[in-house]
Amino acid sequence: MLIFDMKPGKKMKEKDTQTGQTNLFQNQFINHLNLDDELIKLSEMIPWHLFEEAFGAYYSETQGRPRNPIRLMVSVLILQHMYGFSDEKILKIWTHNPYFQYFSGYEELQWEIPADASTLVKFRKKIGPRGMEVIFNSTITMALNSGFVNQKECESVIVDTTVMEKNIAYPTDSKLCQRAISRLGKLCKKHNVSLKQSYKYVSKKAMNKSHRYAHAKQYKRMKNSNKKLKTYLGRLARDIERKIKGSDKVDYFAKALEAVNRLLQQEQKDKNKLYSMHEPEVSCISKGKAHKKYEYGNKVSIAITHKQGLALNTKSHAGNPYDGHTLNEVLQEVNEKIPTEVKQVFVDRGYRGHKIDYCDVFISGQRKGMTTALKKKLKRRSAIEPHIGHMKSEGKLRRNMLKGRIGDEINAILCGIGHNLRLLLAWIAWLFSCFRFFIPLKSFFKNFRVDWVYIFFKI
Repeated sequence: MLIFDMKPGKKMKEKDTQTGQTNLFQNQFINHLNLDDELIKLSEMIPWHLFEEAFGAYYSETQGRPRNPIRLMVSVLILQHMYGFSDEKILKIWTHNPYFQYFSGYEELQWEIPADASTLVKFRKKIGPRGMEVIFNSTITMALNSGFVNQKECESVIVDTTVMEKNIAYPTDSKLCQRAISRLGKLCKKHNVSLKQSYKYVSKKAMNKSHRYAHAKQYKRMKNSNKKLKTYLGRLARDIERKIKGSDKVDYFAKALEAVNRLLQQEQKDKNKLYSMHEPEVSCISKGKAHKKYEYGNKVSIAITHKQGLALNTKSHAGNPYDGHTLNEVLQEVNEKIPTEVKQVFVDRGYRGHKIDYCDVFISGQRKGMTTALKKKLKRRSAIEPHIGHMKSEGKLRRNMLKGRIGDEINAILCGIGHNLRLLLAWIAWLFSCFRFFIPLKSFFKNFRVDWVYIFFKI
């Protein structure tokens, strides 16, 4: 389990969610909700005290207003990624759903939104990727303690990579140049830098012309419009550099001017090109899909158990590394999270050249040294694909709305947390459906003294 390396500080007093006494004018949830609901059972399995101890050190006792309860913030993040809601939507639905409120530790119905959407943003930044790992590790521990998976099943894993797209517009040269001009113009207005010409309107006109020429397949005219936009952008950047030279405003423009110079110098076939002004870390990744040739984001490695599909690791990688070069890092992190060590790994052909020697790695299409049992296991390697599909359709792996490189890491881990808890939720619902079916059978078979059926169902 990952532990923070900070010194334990005094925890700030938080707002109370449980009063310990009944309200004369309002009934408690325990009198109205179905206590056999799978979400309520899941809330009883989650070690909330662990999050209080781990995240309480981030808050001061003397500064700021009383913090929101850590259980509330963690539960809202969990529910958000279990059901794929945005920050604003999860808080709105939270006020309408009493099961969500009970899951967050409240005893009575709340009529007001518990926090602003910006509070969730600040909480994610405060605990960071390492805090998300604490929540992720707790989901694996819950799955092991509840019997959903056992230690032996964690020894065989399936690993694959996918693309987590970033929340950016489709990049074109004309659009990037126009956005850069607009961004520099706003910075100049904010820091009182007078310009010779802002190029605000002429750049927009040139961008629209470029789009129309491209639609009409008049590519020579399109290139002339793009060249004109680059000329405008170069003039504006040089004008700003002259105006701010030797002043204290250089730091405010440094990041934007660096991106502009990178945009002006890049050519069509260059590597590591700039695809977004506000997300310069975005990479162009081609996975060979017929319906989508290029995706703009970053690569995410996913490791799941071979049988149940429990996510043991979801790691975001900067840029577009070769799959085989990421396998060692992923397996090392998986071994830290599980009580045993990985012995068998099943991957696709993109992992050839992995150089892993401390466990057995089986690649799709492999024939050498394969027994009948290993062939069956390797045939199941493609079972990871629907799990990735569920993370994208039900979770938030399809498009990452969080900013920056840290946002990539946080979103990837949260998608793994949501996936594991969805599996546990479905498993709890299946268990209770079995209990409702088998309990009447127990009395029926006991009356007819069919002992072998009773033993088989272990009732």
